[in-house]
Amino acid sequence: MTLVHRVLYPSPIMSLQEYLTRGGGTGIEAAREMTAAAIVERVLASGLRGRGGAGFPTGRKWQTGAENLSPSAPTTVIVNAAEGEPGTFKDRTILRRNPYLPLEGALIAARAVGADYVIFAMKRAFEGEIDRMRAAIEDVSDAGWAEGITLKVFEGPDEYLYGEESALLETIDGRWPFPRVVPTFRRGLRGAAMVDTPDDSPALVNNTETLANVARIVARGPAWFRTVGTPQSPGTMVCTVTGSTRRHGVGEVRMGTPLGEVITAIGGGPRRGRQIKAVLSGVANRVISGTMLDTPVSYEGMSAIGSGLGSGAFIVLDDTVDMAAVAAGVARFLAVESCGQCSPCKLDGMTLSNRLASVSRSDAHDYDIAEIQKRIGTVADRSRCFLATQQQVVLESILEQFPEEFDSHVSGVTEATEPALISELLDIRDGKAILDVRHLGKQPDWSYHTLDSGSVPVELYTGRTPPWQR
Repeated sequence: MTLVHRVLYPSPIMSLQEYLTRGGGTGIEAAREMTAAAIVERVLASGLRGRGGAGFPTGRKWQTGAENLSPSAPTTVIVNAAEGEPGTFKDRTILRRNPYLPLEGALIAARAVGADYVIFAMKRAFEGEIDRMRAAIEDVSDAGWAEGITLKVFEGPDEYLYGEESALLETIDGRWPFPRVVPTFRRGLRGAAMVDTPDDSPALVNNTETLANVARIVARGPAWFRTVGTPQSPGTMVCTVTGSTRRHGVGEVRMGTPLGEVITAIGGGPRRGRQIKAVLSGVANRVISGTMLDTPVSYEGMSAIGSGLGSGAFIVLDDTVDMAAVAAGVARFLAVESCGQCSPCKLDGMTLSNRLASVSRSDAHDYDIAEIQKRIGTVADRSRCFLATQQQVVLESILEQFPEEFDSHVSGVTEATEPALISELLDIRDGKAILDVRHLGKQPDWSYHTLDSGSVPVELYTGRTPPWQR
């Protein structure tokens, strides 16, 4: 059977007692008998890599955090549950099914890096998940799991950049989600909002799914974790499948499972009578051709075809989908969500969005294609985060693989099509993904005003108290 249940429980765990009955709590018990260095070494040996998108080795991240402890400020563990990548719903599904699992992992991480604080950073819109986590925190605190550690939930904004590691810390500190360049293990939290510290507090930031793997690694050992997956990508991956499939959903698979098999197991395969043309791996990686569905879902497998695994968000596009419209949708989402700290990212990004929208609407000329190609080459200049590079990578790959679809719009052969809606998933209900349609009215300054102010978020909001802090 393709689907497994290491991290994603098949049915919800509704209490700590039920979690303990199902084998929970053994990780924190084992960690109490180990030194911090031994915990880090066990995670290192497991080969666990971050499941938030970058795939950075988790043990190495913990090791770096432990080596950069501050003599005057407490370290903070941040659980990044601010999921907003288009096409992904895995973290919220994990939290709905079993909030105790990532919570146990976060407490183990705190022991490993000497942290006094654990903060679960979520979007304020995630009301159900927030309630579940607060109840779980109360349960484990009453059970004595969090002795000496303060556990909190932070409710942040809906902006895409809130999920970027450094922007997440800026937001918790009481500012807007504008990415910084200083590594989080050197400058974490200043304590303006959640943690009262005299100096910058080092921070360890891990994704929800990443931490959901930790308890069993510590309890059962690295060799157990490596019994599934591949040597370079051990363990499992919780994937989301949406788009042109018979159903939409979230499921956990062994690393190395062919992409086509993942799409069938979770999404039921392509719609009747249709063929898969392409697959978006979120909006951070090169588009995957429908001829590459035998590619293993692993870090090395996706890298071998020039794409990436990201957060396991697979948006399936069948042979009825207009790729020019998809490119326009991706460009618009990323351009609107850019904060404007880096001028090429915002200005070139908006140019890409507008020109690609013209192509999709069959209202463009050859010089528009030339301008698009030019701006793809400059949009990531001097960027401080990965968002602009995403524009470059995704759009370039779509143009390279489907040039005839753009030419067909420019020549007037293809009828006008509105840009595809590329936005955050609000939920998946009865096998149907619910996208954030409201994003179509979001302005480049992050407001929902009727008219665009012509400014950018970093100019408008720097120095202002964010509404979620009032």
